[in-house]
Amino acid sequence: MHVATLRVELIIPGSCSLKDKRKVVRSALDRTRHRFRVAAAEVDAQDTHNLAVLGFAAVSNDARHAAGVLEKVLEFLRNSPHALVGDHDLEVD
Repeated sequence: MHVATLRVELIIPGSCSLKDKRKVVRSALDRTRHRFRVAAAEVDAQDTHNLAVLGFAAVSNDARHAAGVLEKVLEFLRNSPHALVGDHDLEVD
C-alpha cells in the first residue's frame, strides 16, 4: 500500500473576509473530492482571509498512480480562476 500526500498553499486575492475565503475553499475541496476521489481538508491558516493551506491524500497499490492522482489535483487547482497556487509539497510513502 502506498500513500501520497499533497500540501498546497492557495492564495485567494479577491477574499476580503473569512466568508469569502470559505466559499473558495469549500468549492475547491468539494470539487477535488468528487472529481479525483481523494481525501481533502483545510489544514492550516484557518484565520487568514487570503491564504488557505489544503491537504490531500490518495491511497493506491501503485506509488506512481497515487502520485499521479495528486499531480492532477495540483494541476486542477492551478487552473482555478478564484485562487493562485503558492508553495506545494507532494510526498509518496
